Amino acid sequence: MKRILFVDDDPNVLQGLKRLLRPFRREYEMEFVASGSEAMERLSSSTFDVIVSDMRMPGMDGAKLLNQVQQEHPNIARFMLSGQADRDTVMNCVESTHQYLSKPCDAGLLKSTITRACTLRDLLASPDLAKVVSSVQSLPSLPAVYEQVVRELRNPEASLQKVGELIEQDVAMSVKILKLVNSSFFGVRREITTSAQAVSLLGVDVIKSLVLTLGVFSQFNETPIAGFSPEGVMQHSMQVAGLAKKIAVSQTNDVHVHNESYLAGQLHDVGKLVLASSFPREFREALDIVCEGQTLQDAELASLGASHAEIGAYLLGLWGLADEIVEAVAFHHRPSDCREPTFRPLAAVHIANCLCSQGTAACERAVPHELDYPFLESIGLADDVDSFRSMLELELSEATV
Repeated sequence: MKRILFVDDDPNVLQGLKRLLRPFRREYEMEFVASGSEAMERLSSSTFDVIVSDMRMPGMDGAKLLNQVQQEHPNIARFMLSGQADRDTVMNCVESTHQYLSKPCDAGLLKSTITRACTLRDLLASPDLAKVVSSVQSLPSLPAVYEQVVRELRNPEASLQKVGELIEQDVAMSVKILKLVNSSFFGVRREITTSAQAVSLLGVDVIKSLVLTLGVFSQFNETPIAGFSPEGVMQHSMQVAGLAKKIAVSQTNDVHVHNESYLAGQLHDVGKLVLASSFPREFREALDIVCEGQTLQDAELASLGASHAEIGAYLLGLWGLADEIVEAVAFHHRPSDCREPTFRPLAAVHIANCLCSQGTAACERAVPHELDYPFLESIGLADDVDSFRSMLELELSEATV
């Protein structure tokens, strides 16, 4: 049974949460405390899977509490549940908070958020792996793109459009911006799926604060890993994103599916950035195994107990990205493991990734990505692969013109 700790200095709120979540008492073991200090005492003597804290509390506020929880108990999923809070306070806990929820929060949303975090953890076989991934604050960005963003933001006449275009070139910056803009604090009533939209909604002042003051983005300056190129990951990710969207457009008129396919393609290899920055030794071992004739995901499983797909999906799920995105990232190598054989972003990303990966393996002896034909047959697309391959060839020819 999963254990949840709720923290709020208002006894009426705690009583309300108890009543609200009473129907779920057979699924969760819940405790309710009235202060940050009391919460830390409970965490020191007992194990919890999730903490849900109010923002404004006397003494230790929610931002300080979750920062301390991150440092001392990084394996715990950390959620902020709050009413009104000033933007500066919220920005101070950008790094330590996985998701923001606004009061009043209905029982269904609260339960689904908690359940999702706990379910995602099951993707990772190793508790130690889950602990490290849960503690990830930001992902490293390409130095060249980061420097261009900083340069533009320091311009007195900074262009939001240009900043958005730059950020969209970098997987790490894109996912952090999307995590923030899709939090309930900013009151956006629809899911945002592009970096350009996110930057436009956040505004230049917030972006400046994130980049120049808080240092939310970091540069990729780790020791080089043979067989791994951050620039290559970014280039491949953008190519997969473009093809995934074209495939989606060919299959449905749903613009939402088009946009989610693009975003899922852009983020499908985000787990590789986590591995390269947080597990460089194990990732290097996996790449060595790849050069002995294994697929990368099998090599990662042998070295770490989970592949970049599961690791990326776990992080994106904790950060609150949409289920369709998380699903596509988690199963982009093995879509047959997913429960519903229908066309969704997962299908578009799987096809695009396999086609874009042909001939680009990190090692000549590596086993290439293969299309999951049983899955494609189940959704009626097995005979369309040549058409999708032609889309890619056209895209590549246009890029070289």
